[in-house]
Amino acid sequence: MIKKIAFFVFLLVSILDIIGIIFKVDSLVFIFKPLILLSLLFLYSNSVLLRDKWYSTALVFSFFGDSFLLYSGDFSFKIGLGSFLIAHILFIGVVLKRINKTSILRVFASIIPFLIVLLLLLILKDSLGQLFIPVLIYGITISTFGVVSLIDYLNTKSKKSLLMLIGAIIFIISDSVLAINKFHISAFVFEIIVMTTYITAQYVIYRSMILETTDEIKLKSITN
Repeated sequence: MIKKIAFFVFLLVSILDIIGIIFKVDSLVFIFKPLILLSLLFLYSNSVLLRDKWYSTALVFSFFGDSFLLYSGDFSFKIGLGSFLIAHILFIGVVLKRINKTSILRVFASIIPFLIVLLLLLILKDSLGQLFIPVLIYGITISTFGVVSLIDYLNTKSKKSLLMLIGAIIFIISDSVLAINKFHISAFVFEIIVMTTYITAQYVIYRSMILETTDEIKLKSITN
């Protein structure tokens, strides 16, 4: 029952935030955007018996990122970017815990597609100015999240690995559109795309984490 309520709250605050963006109601965005990750953390906490501390902390830093990015200016952007940087490092840690071993071939195969995406940042180099290095570091980090997620999927071909990979890819799409909108070509539709893909990415990653916990419970029941 609590899990259903938590999911409803997450869905409601997400919809209200997107409505705020579509109809340009700043008060809705300021109120409900920070609540998206808090409600997702509440949903996750009520979906599992044993919480993954790395993942839970990543959601907290994502909340900080959302909160700081509500404000304009380079300082708020840098703090928000830094918060999401830490969140993605934690996401990487979550995925690395799943990988026992792999092959060099799979590593190279996983690096190539995300390296191509990362190189696209060079298009925005002139527009980024002093922010190029921080954005580049962030780009490398989120690309690494994609790489390790792809390695894990190639190793296991499991549903939880596929969901994590999809979440990482959607996250990269969301951040790429955000960068284009902020530093290259600004368009109202980009704001909607950024938020809808961001919420989707976070939810898909959450689904992956739920499956991981389910798998662990099944494994323990078999071994016991």
